[in-house]
Amino acid sequence: MRRTSGAQARRRAACIPTRAVVPIPALAILVIAAVSMAAPARAQTYDPNYPVCLQIYDVDGGYIECGYTSLAQCAQSASGRGAQCIVNPYFASAEQPAASYRRHRHVY
Repeated sequence: MRRTSGAQARRRAACIPTRAVVPIPALAILVIAAVSMAAPARAQTYDPNYPVCLQIYDVDGGYIECGYTSLAQCAQSASGRGAQCIVNPYFASAEQPAASYRRHRHVY
């Protein structure tokens, strides 16, 4: 049986790569920082409960705020601002379009 000296055991231990273990905690910290800094995204721009929306233009890009029951009400809120009133395309009580008439080609 061969015994190794303490110096040889230390050299063998030094050969084990420890660099692969160090980046894992650093990577975890970077991922946590990136996720915590991310702004929450709004799931839906248009509120289906209101027929009119106010589109506001801002230095940061702007946003759409649906909460108006008429264009006149929205226009009062938009007055003097970088904004415009738009009709909500996703208004829940909007009339459904009539059944589309399909013309079929007759083959003779």
